[in-house]
Amino acid sequence: MLGLFTFIIVFGILVVVHEFGHFYFAKKSGILVREFAIGMGPKVFSHVDQAGTLYTIRILPLGGYVRMAGWGDDKTEIKIGTPASLTLNDKGQVKRINLSKGKLDPTSLPMNVTAYDLEDKLFITGLVIDETKTYPVDHDATIVEEDGTEIRIAPQDVQYQNASIWGRLITNFAGPMNNFILGIFVFVILVFMQGGTIDYSSNHITVVDNGPAAKAGIKTNDQILKVGSHKVDNWQDIISALSETTKDQKTNQAIPFLINSKGQEKTVNLKPKKENGSYVIGIHAPLKTGILDKIFGGFQMAANGALIIVVALKNLITGFSLDKLGGPVAMYQMSNQAAKNGLESVLNLMAMLSINLGIFNLIPIPALDGGKIMINIIEAIRRKPLKQETETYVTLAGVAIMLVLMIAVTWNDIMRAFF
Repeated sequence: MLGLFTFIIVFGILVVVHEFGHFYFAKKSGILVREFAIGMGPKVFSHVDQAGTLYTIRILPLGGYVRMAGWGDDKTEIKIGTPASLTLNDKGQVKRINLSKGKLDPTSLPMNVTAYDLEDKLFITGLVIDETKTYPVDHDATIVEEDGTEIRIAPQDVQYQNASIWGRLITNFAGPMNNFILGIFVFVILVFMQGGTIDYSSNHITVVDNGPAAKAGIKTNDQILKVGSHKVDNWQDIISALSETTKDQKTNQAIPFLINSKGQEKTVNLKPKKENGSYVIGIHAPLKTGILDKIFGGFQMAANGALIIVVALKNLITGFSLDKLGGPVAMYQMSNQAAKNGLESVLNLMAMLSINLGIFNLIPIPALDGGKIMINIIEAIRRKPLKQETETYVTLAGVAIMLVLMIAVTWNDIMRAFF
């Protein structure tokens, strides 16, 4: 149960933060955001702001989404013959189109819709008591969808396609950007929780209680100057020297360590302990504990994590295998394991997944943000937009590829986990 709860929280935060990036910069770019939802399924709470954006909390805590006018598959479609209730304003314009059976306005006008245009000419036509009538639709009118969700209509001037090229580009990039920011932020928190960031440039050490080094009399903050015959100046030198000294060791032999302890040099004979095929001596690299060191350490952890992901992505491209990919099932397994290991493990997982989500979404596949950014760049070079039909077909092809890949990855995860 704890693993499931961790999965829901981690996945939800990653998706909501990602979608908030799109939401914020869409609004800044003049694009109408029709809905910002947290969760999926039936809504349990809703609020409309002055700009006409509907904020909803939905019953299934599985991420969230943003509905931007003219973005993706966000369309308002009314089937011919659909019964609707129209609410008019003082100018005789339609200010509300109700397609649901609820939220009825007692002053509304019943109509069976025969024609409409809610993007360009802004009108709606239909049968009102066996007489065909046409009404102008207000630019800021709302429409109540069949499930009871009330959102703004989307005239052309507030649609995604009519924003500036730079507005569209930053709107598409903002989702991955938010994931990078979240990853860095969580890594910084993690460094503060750990008390500092590892200092690989120093040959000072932190000693593990009851380990070989502690039993030999070595103390935290002592400085290792030599391991056997190898001089050392930093943490990597210590690791390399220990590996070199013990590689041919067949018995539990003592190794001389030259130590600087509080300004005094001394030689300590230390017997390494063999664990999982390698020798350990019970020490850790020291920590940098300054505030700036901790902040920089968080950025450094994020950069290292991003590098690992990019290398893995490159290996995936050069040698594709479903076993190198993971879907929701794999993510649940990782969340479950992280929950067992404690809060720090959960935060580390969240940060890595956030950066992974940001990088993955920048892959130039049409269904992903990277694909949309690629289209924006092409439009900037051509200095004119692609035909909307062309963009739609390209996007649908990308969606089909991603859907097939997701099904294959999920099936592969299930087979690995249970069979």
